[in-house]
Amino acid sequence: MTATEPAVGLRGAALSYGPRTLWDGLDLDVAPGEFLAVLGPNGSGKTSLLRVLLGMQELTAGSVRIAGEPARRGNDRIGYIPQQRTLEGTVTVRGSDLVGFGLDGHRWGVGWRGRRERKQRVDRALRAVDAAEYARMPLGLLSGGEQQRVRVAQALVGDPAVLLCDEPLLSLDLAHQRKVSSLIARQAEEAGAAVLFVTHEINPVLPLVDRVLYLVDGRFRIGTPDEVMNSATLSELFRTDVEVARVGGRLVVAGTDGAESHHVHEVDA
Repeated sequence: MTATEPAVGLRGAALSYGPRTLWDGLDLDVAPGEFLAVLGPNGSGKTSLLRVLLGMQELTAGSVRIAGEPARRGNDRIGYIPQQRTLEGTVTVRGSDLVGFGLDGHRWGVGWRGRRERKQRVDRALRAVDAAEYARMPLGLLSGGEQQRVRVAQALVGDPAVLLCDEPLLSLDLAHQRKVSSLIARQAEEAGAAVLFVTHEINPVLPLVDRVLYLVDGRFRIGTPDEVMNSATLSELFRTDVEVARVGGRLVVAGTDGAESHHVHEVDA
């Protein structure tokens, strides 16, 4: 990836499943160090976009490049926080083991440079998300929120060039939502990582993001939060009246006629 090349680039990108088009004609550049929030109702193609970038799903049309090359599976310059799925109590992999996979590429027995440096990096990543106490604990004994913090540490430990986050705030309390969001924003700023952050929990995130990609029924808008998160833009996207207002220092987005009955936001103003 050259100094001037976007960390993520899509040109004329389209993705369809049978007769249903999730999005079409998507041109998107995400610069190194940029924090992009990906928003939209369930089924709008947010997770599918991340799957395309991970090389797990082919585009119907168009092209995609990430971290300086065409999208492919197993790119070690990409950090990934998947949607949270609570692991069963029988899982005995420890917290430090899972985080270490972020350095080893999921290969057991492969040291990362030196054993001491590897341990230091794993420990530092766990401390950053308030999960140091889970280093030696089996993941199956942790709560869903505790497991999710370990997954965030795993994604950050390798200092990725691109960080893909799929609902990383699920199962976290508000304090840890804000902490994790700030950690990810710091990764973007200090390490120059491009962040694509899929979320419904936009309250802790919106003050941190540079731009928003909002997907609705095959349509999309890209812009700053102020350019996208307003009544006119969202009403055009949803093709019905959507009200955006500041109430008690918070931004509240609510649809009339049930347009957003499943997707109501309250965000810090």
